[in-house]
Amino acid sequence: MKFKSFPNGLTIIVAFILGAGLLTYIIPKGQYERTIDSETKREIVIPGSYKTIDAENLSPFAILVCVPRGIVSGAEVMVLILLVGGCLFIVEKTGALKEGVVYFTSRVKGREELALVLMGFLFVIGGATEGLEEEIIPLIPVLLIFTKALGYSPIVAVGTSYGSAVVGASFSPINPFGAVIAQKIAEVPFLTNGVFRSIIFFAAFMIWITVVIRYANKNRIAKETDTNTEKVKFSNSHIVILLLVFLAFALLIFGMLKLGWGFNEISAEFFAIGIVIGLIGGFGVNGTIINYIEGLKQMTFAAIIGGLAYGIPLVLKEGLIIDTIIYSLFTPLQNVAPIISAVGMMVSQALLHVLIPSYSGQAILTMPILAPLSDLIGLSRDVCIMAYQYGAIIMNMISPTNGALMAIITIAGISYDQWFRFAMKKLLIILLMGATALFIAILIGL
Repeated sequence: MKFKSFPNGLTIIVAFILGAGLLTYIIPKGQYERTIDSETKREIVIPGSYKTIDAENLSPFAILVCVPRGIVSGAEVMVLILLVGGCLFIVEKTGALKEGVVYFTSRVKGREELALVLMGFLFVIGGATEGLEEEIIPLIPVLLIFTKALGYSPIVAVGTSYGSAVVGASFSPINPFGAVIAQKIAEVPFLTNGVFRSIIFFAAFMIWITVVIRYANKNRIAKETDTNTEKVKFSNSHIVILLLVFLAFALLIFGMLKLGWGFNEISAEFFAIGIVIGLIGGFGVNGTIINYIEGLKQMTFAAIIGGLAYGIPLVLKEGLIIDTIIYSLFTPLQNVAPIISAVGMMVSQALLHVLIPSYSGQAILTMPILAPLSDLIGLSRDVCIMAYQYGAIIMNMISPTNGALMAIITIAGISYDQWFRFAMKKLLIILLMGATALFIAILIGL
């Protein structure tokens, strides 16, 4: 059977949920014992406690029920996509956004590559410091306008923003949801080998942005703006609107770094900002709400995809096979040389991440097992953590079970096969660099 076109994001996510359900009938069931960590208050695995168990298979209906349950689990992400997306739709409707983009592109004319580097740098820092991913989803419509005005395709917009953020999260020595959680679980001090890891971080970003710019220049498109860029004049209302948007993102960063904001706080902020901007833009109360509703409609499909991805680990956990998969991937590594073991950990973490979309959850599942395993084979725990980061987190670049990725490419109008063809070779380059970094770290005794 041939598809007329590649399956869309919803089809892919549902297929993975059903595929995970099928695996629960094939893979033997087993479990590690778990305990609550006194410092992090998180549930962690007890090393060496894995055992096979007898249990009934999930019924086909129970597997199907994981579809709506996954959506419920991802509710905060879905609300973020809807409310922030609705806000930015109103901003776009006021015309202020287009004026701002035209003004900026007129200033970078002939220096489009520099604009991509600066944009990529902002997102790689966001990925490094806050694990920025889902927050990028509602920004995609804005980024598409910007990159199209520069003469670049939607793939370049996603590669420069989301791609850079994933690279930042993967190689960051300070990512709180990756490096920091893994270090706490493995009992490794914060910023251990920070200089070495920072060098690798910046090298990874330079490699990524270079290959993205190379692709961008080979695949230029017609600039999508017919506005006279030499005569852009902002109205007072548009100036106020753009200032509000800037302040909204500044407040978002401050809230995340200083106030402990999560998705709900960000959603509430942008909901309020969207209403205020609609009123300033002259839509009135009713017109503002109508535009907000239209923005919600445009983001609904992406929100559903973002929520559905949570059903995959739910099936694996309730089917009692996720621990068996972890045990099977990592136990054989104790019988090989340290460098082979380190690269094996990285590859195994990459494969496992397709089944566990949350990399912080993956750290909680795997680090209690891998930290003592590293001691056994003569591998430093920090190298073990780097192998986890370089393997697991970077897979968010292509993993079809990652809700943020699937939502982003859906909004950008990119099919998964188009994105995969763009990202795969570049991802292999980054993985090779990660393996090289592990080799160097072992060689110099980190």
